[in-house]
Amino acid sequence: MSFERPVEIAAIEGKEPLLELTIELERLGLNRGTSGNCSIRSSKGFFVTPSGIPTADLTADSIVEMDLEGNVLSAGNPSSEWRFHKDILKTYSWANVVIHTHSDYATAFSCFREDMPAFHYMIAVAGGDSIKCSPYALFGSQDLSDNVVEALRGRRACLMSNHGMIAVGETPAKALTLSIELETLCKQYLLARQVREPTLLSKTEMREVLQNFKSYGVRGN
Repeated sequence: MSFERPVEIAAIEGKEPLLELTIELERLGLNRGTSGNCSIRSSKGFFVTPSGIPTADLTADSIVEMDLEGNVLSAGNPSSEWRFHKDILKTYSWANVVIHTHSDYATAFSCFREDMPAFHYMIAVAGGDSIKCSPYALFGSQDLSDNVVEALRGRRACLMSNHGMIAVGETPAKALTLSIELETLCKQYLLARQVREPTLLSKTEMREVLQNFKSYGVRGN
């Protein structure tokens, strides 16, 4: 899978950025139809995509607002996965956007129920020397939410066993870019494993990468 350059998503303000983000995820092939969901922090809690509405039929009025205690504040039914959106945003104050996809390569790799090891230095984009895969739990359950929150500890992205992936960011653009990178890493790792188990970077090598990533994307680097 190759990706076009993602469309620039507007700043966080109201429901429109979430609608734009959802449409962009489908345009890029990371989600299809009613698969996956995403959320953006709001002044009252968060906006989340609704349950069971295909992206083609989605409007700003379809977006549901909830508070961080799990109460629905607007019309509509929130995504069945609203619990992990709430818990991620409640646990990690730096997070403003949560993207969950059933993208092909991330979902395929998640079925191994394995953490992704440091086969490539870009693993560091998720914040550590591996990408955690949360234990399996029923979709929409509190157990799933608890597992995901733990897998994200010290990370910005994780895999979900037999399910898909989650990417978290301060802005829609950052979360989208991370989603694309994680899908790409899953593809590359699966391709490498078709030949043999890839040689991994050492803990020391990954510490150096993580140190350099502190200035990654900063002007002059």
